[in-house]
Amino acid sequence: MEFLIRGAIQFGEPGVCMSFEETGEDLVKNVRSLGFDLDNLVDEGRIFVDFVKVERSEIDEAGEYNLDGLFIRLGLAIDAIGAKRVVLDTLEALFSGFSNQSVLRSELRRLFGWLKERGVTAVITGERGDGQLTRQGLEEYVSDCVILLDHRVNDQVSTRRLRIVKYRGTSHGTNEYPFLIDEQGISVVPLTSTGMGSDSSNERISTGVPRLDGMLGGEGYFRGSSILISGTAGTGKSSLLAHAASASCERGERVLYFALEESESQICRNMRSIGLNLKQWIDQGLLKFHATRPTLHGLEMHLTTMHKLVRAFQPRMVIVDPISGLSGTGTRSEAAAMLIRLVDYLKAAGITAVFSNLTSGAEATEATDLGLSSIVDTWILLRDIELAGERNRGLYVLKSRGMAHSNQIREFVLTSHGIDLLDVYVGPEGVLTGSMRVAQEAREKAARLADQRAAETQARERKKKRKQIEAQIAVLQMELEAATAEEITLSATESARVQSLADDEKRMAASRQADTKPNTRAKSSTGKGR
Repeated sequence: MEFLIRGAIQFGEPGVCMSFEETGEDLVKNVRSLGFDLDNLVDEGRIFVDFVKVERSEIDEAGEYNLDGLFIRLGLAIDAIGAKRVVLDTLEALFSGFSNQSVLRSELRRLFGWLKERGVTAVITGERGDGQLTRQGLEEYVSDCVILLDHRVNDQVSTRRLRIVKYRGTSHGTNEYPFLIDEQGISVVPLTSTGMGSDSSNERISTGVPRLDGMLGGEGYFRGSSILISGTAGTGKSSLLAHAASASCERGERVLYFALEESESQICRNMRSIGLNLKQWIDQGLLKFHATRPTLHGLEMHLTTMHKLVRAFQPRMVIVDPISGLSGTGTRSEAAAMLIRLVDYLKAAGITAVFSNLTSGAEATEATDLGLSSIVDTWILLRDIELAGERNRGLYVLKSRGMAHSNQIREFVLTSHGIDLLDVYVGPEGVLTGSMRVAQEAREKAARLADQRAAETQARERKKKRKQIEAQIAVLQMELEAATAEEITLSATESARVQSLADDEKRMAASRQADTKPNTRAKSSTGKGR
């Protein structure tokens, strides 16, 4: 019916539905559950519904016969609205009314050829046979396209699947595809990944925690990248997700939040304790929660639902909290394959994907049970640090492709105003957090104060000694100046005395009228005496 209705609504192609099982009233009622108003389309002449009652008790077969009456009835319906599409539902009801199978098989072959001659696209439903695709084993051979529907139950979880068995003239997918039937019709999601041909953005977006942005090169995540936040229970994974969602909403972007453990109201209440008001973004239409238990559907149904909600809401960021819950719905390999398809789908659409993953104490902290860590772009690890009888949270960036990121551990603290990332103490005793970090910081502060006081005391002693030395230098300088002055005085006195004696000798010599060269005469007189 969706084939007919969407053809009439979206492509303007009228259609005819010839039913052998359900009356027109039943079809209208059943199709309404898919969100379609069949009554209105019939009134507008875009859909023609014809119920053909086939009761074995009311049929008496005698001699040779054919299905020309069915052809005439169907032809009149096609001509009445100019139909381009035809649905026959279902052939088994027609076959059950007649016992001559050879006549029905030949008429069935003639029916397929007649529909082709009329130039209509026909969808014919039939039940699956034992060991073959159909009860009669003929329909799949004369049809151009065969689609096989299946409904399986694994571990009490049911999943609808379809597979294109053949489609002449096309290169079609051969895998099984899960499909979902809800109030908006049928949604189909391929099981295979979309590939790795998507463009990579250079735009950076904030994590909602300024110091975490600083650890990621100062600008946060790449838009359209995939981020994994893993850690044990109670390490603050959901709080980091809420900060990322709130930061995205503050930029005016839509966020789709898949909650697999908590309800919408519970998450909003819990985040209020760290200063985040998520309710305001819900009221503004920027944040949408889809809360469901992982065991409600199979993995394929979850993936189909996610695809459908992403297409409807058109978010810029998708959050899944936590992905580890999906491993209980199927095997680990199935859950990993489903998540890889989801990551590829979101990356191809340029949507930033943020996942949380719960790890247990027995597992390696730098690994995930679903193997998703190898395909994500950024991996943030939260861990518990137990010291001195208390437990504190630690955070570090294990990897972040395409950017320079910090390799240091930060203490992760949840406060009434959000998340704080504090520097941890790293010393001879290892990494210290919490009260031990505070105590160590207090000891270091006391040691710094003591060193400061000792330095100030030494500075005072040096200053005092300098003053003493300067005083001694001043005294010695004064003594030097005094000695220099005395020496100058004595030298001047001696010079004056010598000059005075010379002057006296000159005066005495003058008074005696002696020669002006007394030394020469003295030598002569001395020589004569000899």
